[in-house]
Amino acid sequence: MKAQGQQRRSKPKDAGRRVKKKVSVLAAERVEYVDYKDVNLLRRFMSDRAKIRARRVSGNDSQQQREVARAIKNAREMALLPYTSRVTTQRGPRADRGDRGDRGDRGDRGDRGDRGDRGPRSEAPLAEPVEAVEEIEHADDVVVDADVDVDVDVDEEA
Repeated sequence: MKAQGQQRRSKPKDAGRRVKKKVSVLAAERVEYVDYKDVNLLRRFMSDRAKIRARRVSGNDSQQQREVARAIKNAREMALLPYTSRVTTQRGPRADRGDRGDRGDRGDRGDRGDRGDRGPRSEAPLAEPVEAVEEIEHADDVVVDADVDVDVDVDEEA
């Protein structure tokens, strides 16, 4: 008889199901060395967007996955394989959004509350442009004028 407080525990539904381990392409073809120049083999370990497939997807063991990843990275560096592949998708026709583009209609924004009416925007006065910079005399009697690119005057009075 069961003691008080003990309940029958149910097992997870998929715990009894064994998943068949995927066989590695490297093991099936008896590849001993993964060469970065063998792009046909390496493409089998990459997705359509040029990502390296995970171990659970490819069926590699950890050592094989390291070798494959290193070979793919070397092949990318040598420009034999792409870093990314651009995939474009066709989208269906979109509904008419009016003249607001993709932002949609904002509709009636309702009462503005206690903020009151702001009225028309006023133009802020712009700062006056600097017309000229005073001439600066250097110790060796060279005068630089800021209006001109570089204007060097040497006085021979001294």
